[in-house]
Amino acid sequence: MEPSTAIPAHMLAWTHRRYGPPDVLRLEKLPVPMPGPKDILVRVHATTVNRTDCGFRSAEYVVSRLFSGIIKPKRPVLGCEFAGEVVAVGKQVQRFQVGDKVFGYDDQRFGAYAHYMITPADGGVALLPTGWSYTESAPLTEGIHYAWCNLKAADIGTGSRVLVNGATGAIGSGAVQLAVSLGATVTAVCATPYVQRIKDLGAHMVIDRSTTDFLTAPGPYELVFDAVGKSRFTLCKHLLAKDGCYISTELGPRGENVLLALIGGLRRGPRVRFPLPTISRKDVEHFRSMAEAGTLRPLIDRVVGFDELIEATRYVETGQKIGNVVVNVP
Repeated sequence: MEPSTAIPAHMLAWTHRRYGPPDVLRLEKLPVPMPGPKDILVRVHATTVNRTDCGFRSAEYVVSRLFSGIIKPKRPVLGCEFAGEVVAVGKQVQRFQVGDKVFGYDDQRFGAYAHYMITPADGGVALLPTGWSYTESAPLTEGIHYAWCNLKAADIGTGSRVLVNGATGAIGSGAVQLAVSLGATVTAVCATPYVQRIKDLGAHMVIDRSTTDFLTAPGPYELVFDAVGKSRFTLCKHLLAKDGCYISTELGPRGENVLLALIGGLRRGPRVRFPLPTISRKDVEHFRSMAEAGTLRPLIDRVVGFDELIEATRYVETGQKIGNVVVNVP
């Protein structure tokens, strides 16, 4: 390991030793993790409170425990999205060096709810976009990579018609920008106060859900993307082209979206897809390039301090946030 200047032996971290509501989070003093030969040690400057972290903490979907621990969390320090400075690198790492400013996503180890975290150097991490701050860069991956996976699964490209329901969320706002970048014509759905803001992201048409039911939209669409999981395939099917698909960020009532996706290949016409999200070094580099080109910018609802993380988590779980809630780590 090649260290930077003085790395302390201990750090502060928000932990959850059991599953439950935001109040299970506790601020603890922990040893600073040591990177393996292929890892980097990042001094975290900013992270986010997002659906991924909240889902693993609450274990609302019991299936998540297959990955995080059946009885109690195997990785008590959450925080999948981060931006910070590389302060040490493993012996086999050549991609980064001490002093590099990076951002990324790690939902295997997590760890960004702390002053220091380790992450694989060849994973979903890249240099900060030129001219971007840690605060601006931290929310460049979580919601955006979910949107990216879904758009690729739907084979969206030039000439595709896409409807995004829930365009103000971290996933939805990312989907609008990414779909536009792929050459699609995008119809976005949001509430009255945010219509202009979503138009500014590039949406070709914005439906004000406060006054208009998006189910009356003039389709057909190659993709209806429910980025908030509040609709259903049966309600949206008439909006789809004959080879179109419906994708939701939620399982649906009694897991119907997963079931319909599994049997989709057995029937003709519009279908449901439920792609499993992945993220790679190539994906994060792509997000970085788009950010530098000015074609991708995460919406930020608010920026809070490290000591406000529990309250920020409560706010995120109200479902009222616009885009992302960023946490600055002092």
